[in-house]
Amino acid sequence: MRHMLYLSSVVVLGLLAPAPYAAADDTLKLAVAQRTAWDSAAPELGQQIGIFKKHGIVLDLVSTQDRAETMQRVISGAADVGMAVSAMDVLRAYARGAPVRVIGANTSGAASYWYVLASSPIRAIQDAAVRTIAYPANGSPTHYAALDLVNQFRLKARLMLTGGTAETLNVVTSGRVDVGWAAPPFGIDEIQQGKIRVVARANDVLTIRDKTATILVTNAGALEKRKDVLRRFMDAYRETVTWMYSDPDALKRYAELAGVSEPFAQRLRDEFYTKDMLSPDKIKGLKAIMKDAVALRHIQARLSRSQLAELIQIPAPAGQDTGCRRGSVWCSLFRPVASP
Repeated sequence: MRHMLYLSSVVVLGLLAPAPYAAADDTLKLAVAQRTAWDSAAPELGQQIGIFKKHGIVLDLVSTQDRAETMQRVISGAADVGMAVSAMDVLRAYARGAPVRVIGANTSGAASYWYVLASSPIRAIQDAAVRTIAYPANGSPTHYAALDLVNQFRLKARLMLTGGTAETLNVVTSGRVDVGWAAPPFGIDEIQQGKIRVVARANDVLTIRDKTATILVTNAGALEKRKDVLRRFMDAYRETVTWMYSDPDALKRYAELAGVSEPFAQRLRDEFYTKDMLSPDKIKGLKAIMKDAVALRHIQARLSRSQLAELIQIPAPAGQDTGCRRGSVWCSLFRPVASP
């Protein structure tokens, strides 16, 4: 039971010894709802510049309508990998017997933010002038984020239901609410033009920053049959994420992919998506995620250690020394990492 204390930040090492690359490239069908979002762009960008090819992988990229369709394609076996699936939705699917397995984190924390008009006297979220704060829908992640924001900063503001990002901006512009909410890329043009000013970010809130929001999943059967292929996929994915934050060409290629300007792409990356947010090797805040899933009735009870060991099988980076004791279950499945 003491091992559970380490689960707030987990590095999973389910696939250990590196295997030689296949003589011919292996094809993986990858389903993703928003291929042009920065946090979902790694597979397409990595394939463009040959990183996946170097690892013997060819991606067949399939666009889905939403995360629910992405999950269903993985469950049915129509896709080998699903990207940017909600962590809590995966817990619910697994608890109900779906053959899903986690092979990596997609995003930890959140890129959403709260803002005011440039003409507003409010300079920070703690400002006494903050009386009303927007949220999009009852029970939405942003609703809970706003509640956590109010609690952490001990605000006396009232939360107001305003709808989507465009509707919220209209409400803020009309003066009916003091602080609006948005998620990039929405609002970046307005920020650049000096029309609105960011007063708080979701990652300012500890309960948001320290939890993994979306993950990479595969089908249990695919993992059993294609472990080496999925390990090489994750190695290529890691390499692509590193390239996205280190090579200036990444911004140019992303701008072309998303149909935005390079300054827009740079602001999106540098101000809203830190490299650590896209680290695939840590499932952060797992205990808190399970607690939320129980509270929201996604699952009836927290998953056991053995269930988590079956569900979460992130392959270790090629050549990594696990540094754990021989014969320990933690050596083959988990490496405990102290909470930050």
